[in-house]
Amino acid sequence: MQRRHLLPLLAAPALITRARAQGSSQGRPITLIVPYAAGGGTDIVARELAPILMEMLGQNVIVENRGGAAGHVGATSVARARPDGTTLLFAVSTNIVVNPHLQRNDRVNLSTALSPVTKASAYQYVLAIDPKVPAKDLQELIAAGKKPRAGFTFSSGGVGSNNHLAGILFAEAAGVEMEHISYRGTAPALQDVVAGRVTMNFSSPPPAVPLVRDGRLRALAVTGDHRLPSLPEVPTLSEAGLPGIVILGWHGIFAPAGTPEAEMSRLEAAANKAIRDPRFARSLERDGLEVAAEQPRADFARAIREEYEFWGRKVRELDLKAE
Repeated sequence: MQRRHLLPLLAAPALITRARAQGSSQGRPITLIVPYAAGGGTDIVARELAPILMEMLGQNVIVENRGGAAGHVGATSVARARPDGTTLLFAVSTNIVVNPHLQRNDRVNLSTALSPVTKASAYQYVLAIDPKVPAKDLQELIAAGKKPRAGFTFSSGGVGSNNHLAGILFAEAAGVEMEHISYRGTAPALQDVVAGRVTMNFSSPPPAVPLVRDGRLRALAVTGDHRLPSLPEVPTLSEAGLPGIVILGWHGIFAPAGTPEAEMSRLEAAANKAIRDPRFARSLERDGLEVAAEQPRADFARAIREEYEFWGRKVRELDLKAE
């Protein structure tokens, strides 16, 4: 059974303005859809990239939040948009490679209805717990979770979201049972951990790191193969006693399928320049993320297909179903 505790964290869309440049695509603004509530990791990164992308394109960029169904609502709205380059999606990997397997009755298959522009960032997750939980390290947490009636819970941005799957993979590796509690984004999911209503969350770094630094959350591990510069005292899962487990995610920019090739190439070139701008790299480092390695669109699309096939098998194996 799933419980929901939705907090009023939706913010008004951020409008980033600039005088229209000569030669920009039809002279119209671009709407960059974030398929989660404001304040989560995807939203933070998109808003850091948007003003730089605006400079590179010479067009206004509007960041708009459309949360729901672990990102599926916002992603589907982009897939159905006019394919002219004026509506783009700032996605996490699970929007594209996991959700289509969960939304089996949906007429829109995001793996084919969206075209990748470029990969923006790569990241790991922070295992963050309620500081009132009497576990000072990962081994103490696992030991407590294996006790009868431990009652551990973990929150996520929805069934099939990145932090939902990170929690599932951790529970499998650690041999603990945890109840999943679904929200409309990472920001409200983290707030209930802070409030003590949920045991833990596997968050992308941007929203978690400030809460850890303020003492409102306790970080027990990160899920990559190296420590985060922003949380240097927090060990990796392997260092904390759970070897061989690495859980990673990425952000990418997508356009509706059928967007003209010339427009896709223009968007790709501008986005890659923005992503490699030192200002964006510094903001990612501060947030605990990394600039994604540059790769041609065709290679990115091929990697997505491979991830899509892997998660199709995993969804069937775990018998995951949409909310």
